Amino acid sequence: MESGLFRFCGGTGYERGVETLMPLLVGYLLGSVPFGLVLTRLTGGGDLRAIGSGNIGATNVLRTGKKGVAAATLLLDMGKGLAAVLLARHLWPGSEPLAALAAVLGHCFPVWLKFKGGKGVATMMGVSLGLAWPIGLAYAVVWLGVLFASRISSLGGMSAALAAPAAALLLGCTAYAPVLALLALLVLFLHRENIARLRAGTEPRVGSKK
Repeated sequence: MESGLFRFCGGTGYERGVETLMPLLVGYLLGSVPFGLVLTRLTGGGDLRAIGSGNIGATNVLRTGKKGVAAATLLLDMGKGLAAVLLARHLWPGSEPLAALAAVLGHCFPVWLKFKGGKGVATMMGVSLGLAWPIGLAYAVVWLGVLFASRISSLGGMSAALAAPAAALLLGCTAYAPVLALLALLVLFLHRENIARLRAGTEPRVGSKK
């Protein structure tokens, strides 16, 4: 099957436009749902953006001390990425990469929060799993392996993001490698402050009191 990034060269202009716009729109809207912010407020944790790093992802939710809410945020952020890809595959076959890209962009730059969202690690895992489950499995193994070895959340997430396009190439899913490479670069860009702290040796570890 051709990648949705390159397949829209047949049919009428209207058909091409719909098959391009709809997976982008649906993917973005699904990705933009700020589950961390919503769940934290619903459980009495206040505005997540005023806590810790101000990020709306599961790692910052964990800083509230609500482990269950953090776990739910992680699963839901993964789930929305997975749902975007699976929905695109069902409704507009071949457009999965477009939906994957839009879902992560929606999470990182949600219109509802003035385009200030999360860093895309969990949602990228969801889209990786949706594109091809072996890629998602490789993502999870690298993420958890580096996280447990280093106890540094950002390092685990960035390592997993970089592993995704590499896994796509190694597994023969070459049509998905370009979009996963773009998403990996986005994740690295959004972690630029974490990278600076890693170089300085000041990046906090999971479970530390800092």
